[in-house]
Amino acid sequence: MSSNDQLTSAPYQQQPAHSGMSYALEKSQKRNARAKWIAIGSITALLILIAIGVGVGVGVSKANKNNNNNSAASSSSGTGSSDTDSPTQDGPGGTTQTDPNDPSSFTKDSRLHKSLYGIAYTPVGSIMPDCGSELKDIITDIQLMSQLTNRLRLYGSDCNQSALVLEAIKQTKVDMKVYLGNYPDISDDTVYSRQRDAIKEALQTYGRDHVAGITVGNEFILNYVTDNGGDPNDATVTYIDDTRSMLKDLGMDDMEVGNSDAGYYFNDLVLEAVDYGLANVHPWFADVTIDQAPQWTFDSFDEENVQHAATLPNKVPQMYIAETGWPSQANDTLHESNGASDASEANLQSFLDNFVCKANTDNVGYFYFEFFDEKWKDEMYGGVEGYWGLFHQNRTLKNIQIPDCAAP
Repeated sequence: MSSNDQLTSAPYQQQPAHSGMSYALEKSQKRNARAKWIAIGSITALLILIAIGVGVGVGVSKANKNNNNNSAASSSSGTGSSDTDSPTQDGPGGTTQTDPNDPSSFTKDSRLHKSLYGIAYTPVGSIMPDCGSELKDIITDIQLMSQLTNRLRLYGSDCNQSALVLEAIKQTKVDMKVYLGNYPDISDDTVYSRQRDAIKEALQTYGRDHVAGITVGNEFILNYVTDNGGDPNDATVTYIDDTRSMLKDLGMDDMEVGNSDAGYYFNDLVLEAVDYGLANVHPWFADVTIDQAPQWTFDSFDEENVQHAATLPNKVPQMYIAETGWPSQANDTLHESNGASDASEANLQSFLDNFVCKANTDNVGYFYFEFFDEKWKDEMYGGVEGYWGLFHQNRTLKNIQIPDCAAP
């Protein structure tokens, strides 16, 4: 079945195909179907992690009571990763603390500007079943990202990442709100429930001051349709309603709950169930040129998501761009172009220059994809998958200039 056939035959699809989008969706489906591994871990691995992690859990502040300050001091070196394949980090990367015992005392990098509406973020070591996130690394990430934005979105809550991020915000004392995420698996309900429970414990421990909302699902609809060819709406809305019930139990029933998916897969039933929608809008996968990429992103998002949401009769959810960006390289010559433009730092710079400030001026909410390169994606998927970051994985800024215009 072609991408257009999938779109027109799906019972919830209401929007006509956009020029160039059938091929974009075909490539997006291949790319994003692979991404479901972020949420998948075996029960055996989970039991092992529980066994070795007894007493840690969400109580990060307790678990690190005696070593957080030392860890924070270590983070001032800025290495934050064992990745030795990326450029070395001698000085320009990471952060420096004027007080090694106080993560909030980090010095600012003059090259960074708080010009991004939001950033898409996955901590190193937060992929099941190989959990290994460390608070000191996330503290460094928060110190850096807080110089670029006041908003983050997480994709899932496995590997204690919700609690670790909230603890890092607490220790750095930065002005930051996080959209916590639950990344369900289309074939295993326990993946949803374990992340729901992790989110609940994080909220019980840290409260809601730095939580902007809970995003339930990440391309769940796209993956469901691609793999099963059925209607994913019932499962999606069931997860959303269950999350609202959990928040009501905590006395937080006014907290916003949203959904994230590929831009063309939103539909009325899901949009009516949420307070906000996060749409992936990637010009690279639409095979447009770098000169066309910013405007294509604005047009596609407005036509397929903003205008669609505005037609709902009862309430209009706030729509955001969940992911957009441009890769800076590929791991081989075969994939270094999308057929129209290259993956390069020069083109990454061009996209930043022509997207960020216009989006800010036009009040388009977006989460830039992404904070840093992810080596595991390069190893697993190849092509451009590992090279979407503003920073290399070792937290050195790429050869780019961050636009200097205030985000809304």
